[in-house]
Amino acid sequence: MATPTRVALALGGGGARGYAHIGVIQILEERGFEVVGLAGSSMGAVIGGLYAAGRLDSYTEWVRSLTSRDVVRLLDPAFRAAGAIRAEKVLDRVRELLGDTLIEDLPIPFTAVATDLLAQKPVWFQSGPMDVAIRASIALPTVITPVVLNGRILVDGGVVDPVPITPMTSVDADLTVAVSLSGAPVGTQGPPATESTHERPRSEWLERAYRATAQVLDTDAVKSLWARFGSGDDEEGEPNGVEDLLPELGMTDVINLSIDAMQAVITRYRMGGSPPDLLITIPKNTCGTLDFHRAEGTIAVGRAKTEEALDTAGLTA
Repeated sequence: MATPTRVALALGGGGARGYAHIGVIQILEERGFEVVGLAGSSMGAVIGGLYAAGRLDSYTEWVRSLTSRDVVRLLDPAFRAAGAIRAEKVLDRVRELLGDTLIEDLPIPFTAVATDLLAQKPVWFQSGPMDVAIRASIALPTVITPVVLNGRILVDGGVVDPVPITPMTSVDADLTVAVSLSGAPVGTQGPPATESTHERPRSEWLERAYRATAQVLDTDAVKSLWARFGSGDDEEGEPNGVEDLLPELGMTDVINLSIDAMQAVITRYRMGGSPPDLLITIPKNTCGTLDFHRAEGTIAVGRAKTEEALDTAGLTA
């Protein structure tokens, strides 16, 4: 049997953890694998689309230069809208890289997955403008405003298909590789931010703005809960009860934990029907959902987890 070298790649969603996909692709290339098909939800669609268009290196160089101050400016708040941010400033940079690229003109088959809220089913973008497909795929409910297209209200593909393997079943590949960004948390909060050498201390108002926006999905309460759940005891050695946890939980914490639980169940269900040949899992505490200034460390996690998965499975190109 020939050694598998042609890879169909399914990239999951998970906010800034999606930078790990860059590391995954780097290792696959370095080890001689050829990516011949890509499907992505949310950040998986961003990274997969840019790679298919041959623009991932330029994007990687850009995100590695982002500082926490840059991220605040890019968040683009959407007051009185159906989402906390519009993400248009981020998409403007993606559009600069992609230009007027159409999906059907890409050298590698690519599918961006979004969710039709009214029909309650996934939507596969396999033709049409790249930027429209990616914008629909990243519209995380309550965080990024939805896209209205042809009478459909479209949101993040991760709502119904967190790791889109099914679109890859028609790709002529030796190996299907899936990357989930919702792996079990390990240790403490992930890699330290790699700031630009030009970074200056954030002003007081900017610090408040960043923290307020980050609380949409990520709070210290959630991170401390992960640490406490591990042992089942609080700092004084007493068993944790509901009374101990509720004061730490805010509304956004509950939403975030609920989305994590929902996507974990959906991912297990879908992978049960279409299991990949290789699953690479990125710990969910690698970085916060909105920590888009942590590219360097998150890419490194993607590289390490890919090497570990390939070595464990004994796969070589």
